[in-house]
Amino acid sequence: MAFDLDPGEGVDVVGCAEVALRLHDVLGGLGLRSFVKTSGSKGLQVYVPLNTDATYAATKPVARAIAEGLEGAWPERVVSRMARTLRAGRVLVDWSQNTEHKSMVCAYSVRAKTRPTVSTPVRWEEVDRAAAAQDASLLVFEMDDVLRRVREQGDLFAPVLSLQQCLERR
Repeated sequence: MAFDLDPGEGVDVVGCAEVALRLHDVLGGLGLRSFVKTSGSKGLQVYVPLNTDATYAATKPVARAIAEGLEGAWPERVVSRMARTLRAGRVLVDWSQNTEHKSMVCAYSVRAKTRPTVSTPVRWEEVDRAAAAQDASLLVFEMDDVLRRVREQGDLFAPVLSLQQCLERR
């Protein structure tokens, strides 16, 4: 199950980090481990590995309910609907990614931008630190940064491919 946190006008990756931390708490309250990565652009993406026979028909309504719950609890900072007119000053928690017709940038992908930033798996502690410091630079990585991180920390995203969790028990 995946959530794409996309900042609206006037919001940066720090705003996404604050929302991601609340999402992490909600998922943890459901007994689900989640993993976070930068998009390599302006946002963050949160993944809940299932690695079971879960279908989009099962994950999409759960993701939607979580996103709508976040919007209901924090309407001044979160939106769960795609309309651009609703997004200024907020973070879109895009639950609709849970379908076969959508895609998100893969971990470790280099973005084709003037500054070649990379979609980088990060630890929740790093997200918390960036939010507390209000420092977007703590969540921006280039190729050399990522290669060093992988050498030092290993692949932080590896559990997404193997961790098995079930939604049915939630």
